[in-house]
Amino acid sequence: MTPTEGPSPTGSDVGRAQQPEAGAEPVGEGRTAEEQATTGGEGFQASGEDLPGGGRRGDTVAAVVRQWRAVHPGLDTGPMEIIGRINRCAALLQQAEDAPLRRAGLSRPEFDLLGALRRTGHELTPGDLARETFSSGAAVTKRLKQLTERGLVERRGDTRDRRVVHLRLTDAGRDLVDAILPVQLAYETAVLSGVDGPEQGELAALLGELLSQLEGRLGVLRA
Repeated sequence: MTPTEGPSPTGSDVGRAQQPEAGAEPVGEGRTAEEQATTGGEGFQASGEDLPGGGRRGDTVAAVVRQWRAVHPGLDTGPMEIIGRINRCAALLQQAEDAPLRRAGLSRPEFDLLGALRRTGHELTPGDLARETFSSGAAVTKRLKQLTERGLVERRGDTRDRRVVHLRLTDAGRDLVDAILPVQLAYETAVLSGVDGPEQGELAALLGELLSQLEGRLGVLRA
């Protein structure tokens, strides 16, 4: 899961190009995983001839880059082609993946908190959750209040320090996470069906290297 809060990388104007209007039907909603696998998911198909930067004529970012090159032909738009595409992919993926969360009455940040409690397998403090989800303490406190009222998360006071609170999933919270996760993974599998297995591994490795570098540099700046 991508972090729900944090610094916006350079080139975000490219990533936001031609964003769907509020209230528009999310990408891929209402389609089965099998239908999405046939096309790679609506909104993710590229068409037309290849471009030198690795995009295609149907690639939104490629069109934006061509426009910037016409305005400033001397500028190196290479970083924009990478960061802009990452932002654009993230926006499209989040728009579609939020569909099962909305049906469950959850927001993406709320599910991130539930997911952190589920995957770590042990109790966490609000501070732990803030670090795990890259969120502010105030935002985590607000979300935990809502999740606790819904009976998905329960609190336990620390026996040695009354200021410390430990949090864990209830049975209902665990069941909800376990029910939603396969739906998300099925969608992600469908989206990536147009990318060969070895290429998926290469892409994952490259993104992992970039993320590691960004977490090291931008994480220090955020602290």
